[in-house]
Amino acid sequence: MNVTGPTLPITRRSLLRATALGAAALTLPGFAGRANAQAPVKVAAIYTVPVEQQWVSRIHTAATAAVTRGEIEYVFSESTANGDYERVMREYSEAGHDLIIGEAFAVEQAARQVAADYPDKAFLLGSSFKPSEDTPNFAVFDNYIQDASYLSGIVAGALTKTGNIGMVGGFPIPEVNRLMRAFMAGAKEVKPDITFQVAFIGSWFDPPKAKETAFAQIDAGADLLYAERFGVSDAAQEKGILAVGNVIDTQSDYPETVAASALWHFEPTLDAAIAKVKAGTFTAEDYGVYSFMKEGGCTLAPLGTFEGKVPAAAMKLVAEKEAAIKAGTFVVEINDQEPKSN
Repeated sequence: MNVTGPTLPITRRSLLRATALGAAALTLPGFAGRANAQAPVKVAAIYTVPVEQQWVSRIHTAATAAVTRGEIEYVFSESTANGDYERVMREYSEAGHDLIIGEAFAVEQAARQVAADYPDKAFLLGSSFKPSEDTPNFAVFDNYIQDASYLSGIVAGALTKTGNIGMVGGFPIPEVNRLMRAFMAGAKEVKPDITFQVAFIGSWFDPPKAKETAFAQIDAGADLLYAERFGVSDAAQEKGILAVGNVIDTQSDYPETVAASALWHFEPTLDAAIAKVKAGTFTAEDYGVYSFMKEGGCTLAPLGTFEGKVPAAAMKLVAEKEAAIKAGTFVVEINDQEPKSN
């Protein structure tokens, strides 16, 4: 099945039935040759949450853009249970897809075993671990958008009046921790004595729980929220305080609430993988670098409705730090340790 525009939820079985027949073989180190490097790469994605979820939506958007360019054919399964993940990976591998993308955070061992069982397929999966020589066709990626998170923290530090910021995350894992830590470092550039309330809801997609957690932080004095999860900005909007977004830009939904967002752009990551599959050079690599700002993998969202509302001194600092990050003269620390309230 080719996705040529906005997609509607479809069953996994119907997606597999709709897959075009006759997949080309890959030309990878030690692999059989790919029959036609000019033909669209057949890509299948497996997501454990709905495609509307922040993190997954960025992957889905990049894949859809590649379809529009005619570079790939794309099918996907969303809200796949962890217990079903290995089976779906095998189904897509058997169905003739060249490149399988998704997330292996909760199914790492099983995902790598599937890759080992299908050495003529390419796998690019979100992972907390590094690539291994044992699975030379299994590459990893992650949203290393600490650069943009740091800049969004500068904005937040300039906008909080009480110096008390609430932060609601999903799980305290490296992928979340490093962005929270970078945000906190940016805020401290403006207000060194700032106070943070940090909480994790134990879910990737539970807006009601995130909202209730945010309400508790507001009751405890927070006048600005870091919205790592959906639901936090709803709480901020209802209470009339500000929020800073993560991964996607939701300002159009919260024009008077979301002051800034750190955006993840998955396009550089996916484009690099597609090119390597076509060239026959795909192998076990860490694609995390493609999320760095200097690679075009992340940006600070336009201020939009908050243009002119952020102090000029803070925006000057943002511009200076952004230029230094892109030039390589300033490096935002990657700190994967769980952040704590202070």
